[in-house]
Amino acid sequence: MSKHDKQFYNILSAVMGVLITVAIVLLAAARLIANQTQVPDTYSDPEYVAEVVDNIKPFARVAVAGQDNSALAIAQPAAAAAAAPATAVPKDGQALYEAACKACHGSGLAGAPKAGDRAAWGPRLAQGKATLYEHALKGYTGKTGVMPAKGARTDLSDDLIKQGVDYLTSLAQ
Repeated sequence: MSKHDKQFYNILSAVMGVLITVAIVLLAAARLIANQTQVPDTYSDPEYVAEVVDNIKPFARVAVAGQDNSALAIAQPAAAAAAAPATAVPKDGQALYEAACKACHGSGLAGAPKAGDRAAWGPRLAQGKATLYEHALKGYTGKTGVMPAKGARTDLSDDLIKQGVDYLTSLAQ
């Protein structure tokens, strides 16, 4: 290393050290000033809290037929702060059944015929696949229960819903 290179390196190091020191001093001064000037009551102000809750609330909610959804309308700040993860789109009928349909058709919730129950599925299968597709896509209220449109997964394609119907009916045959 030549004498000029060493001199350049030393000057560069000194300038960098001074700049970093100045930045740290400025940050400390800004923090000190902010602590003295900021009003601590701001965070407990009802208007401020309402604005924050409004800004972080989910843009949509799912209402399930047959359940009391009035509690969903009451926004709690702690509950609103937790964002729900996005739901993945299933790849085929079996994955759709596992991800969405099983919630009702696995237990018989809201009068849904259980998967694999031939007695419950017999009259439905007799109506034909076109009717089952229509009920699954558009929703249906029958004598024994309710089927929400697309199983309350309106983000899914019609073809995927039909694959789910095919898979679910194949379990009952």
